[in-house]
Amino acid sequence: MTLALEINGLSKRFGSHQVLDDFSLDVERGEIVGLLGPNGCGKSTVLNIVCQLLPADAGRIQLLGTPIGQFGAKARSILGLCSQNSALYGDLLPEENLDFFARLYGMAPAIRRARINELMDDFGLWPHALTRVGRLSGGWQQRLHLAVSMVNRPDVLILDEPTAAIDASARVDLWHLIERLRESGTTILLTTHQLSEAQHLCNRIAVMQNGRVIAQGTVPELLARVKGQAIVNIESHERPAVMQRAMNLGWLAFNGSGELSFLLSQQSDLRAVVSALEGIEVTSVSIKDVTLEDAYFELLREHL
Repeated sequence: MTLALEINGLSKRFGSHQVLDDFSLDVERGEIVGLLGPNGCGKSTVLNIVCQLLPADAGRIQLLGTPIGQFGAKARSILGLCSQNSALYGDLLPEENLDFFARLYGMAPAIRRARINELMDDFGLWPHALTRVGRLSGGWQQRLHLAVSMVNRPDVLILDEPTAAIDASARVDLWHLIERLRESGTTILLTTHQLSEAQHLCNRIAVMQNGRVIAQGTVPELLARVKGQAIVNIESHERPAVMQRAMNLGWLAFNGSGELSFLLSQQSDLRAVVSALEGIEVTSVSIKDVTLEDAYFELLREHL
C-alpha cells in the first residue's frame, strides 16, 4: 500500500473545547477518501491542519512518505485546496483568475500560459472566457474554483464541501470532473454533507464524531454494518398493531425517515410487504435498499 497522506494522533483544542482527539487516517495514492461527520466534529480542522493553515497540538502528518514539516513552502507544490469559501476574484475573467494564482506559484510565463490553456480546456471554461467571474452561476464559479486548486498540479487535492450551495445539475457536472481527476492519478481527501455524493465518488469513507474516526471502510463495508438489507417505512393510525405485526415478522425497529421504520433481514418487494400488513389500516408504505445515509446515521447512533 502506497500512502499519499498518513495522519496519526492529531489533537487540537480551542480553549476548553477538544476539537480533535487522537484523529488518525490513511489515504492511499490515487483514491478518493470521504470524511463524513456532523457539524462541529472537526472535519474542517483536519483539513486546515493538513494544509498547514492551522498548527496541531499533537500528532504527525506524512505527505508522500515524508513528514510534512520537512517540505516547508514546497508543500504548496504537492497540495491543492478547494475550500468552502471561494478565493476567486469576481471582477476578473476566468483566465485572469487562473493567471493570478499561477503567478503565486512562481510559474514561468510560457509554462503559466500553457497551464491556463490546459485548465480552460479540461474544465470546459472557454464558453465563459469573456464573462467576469462575479456574473457566472454558482456552478460555473465552483468549476473555476476547482480549476484554480489544480493550477500547481497537486499530488493531493483537499476538497472541503466542493458542491455546497449549487444546484443538482451543476453538482453532477462537478462529480464528473472530480472522477476525471482521480482517473488522472490525483489523490483526493473530500468532506461533504451530501451522502449520495460520498457514496458515488469515494473509494473509502471515514465517519467522524467528537474529533476522531469512529468507523471507516468502503461503501459495501459500511453498509454491512447495518444488520439488514432493506428498510420499510410505514404510516398508519394503528401504530400498536403495526409494531406487533412487525415483531411477529422479525422486522427490527429502525431509526429511519418514515413514521414507523423497520429493517428487513433480506430484500423484499412492495407487494410482499403490503401483504404482510394485511388487516391493518395503513396510509402509506414504502421500501428501499439500505443506503450510505442509513449506515451513517446508524454508526453515529451506535457511537452515541
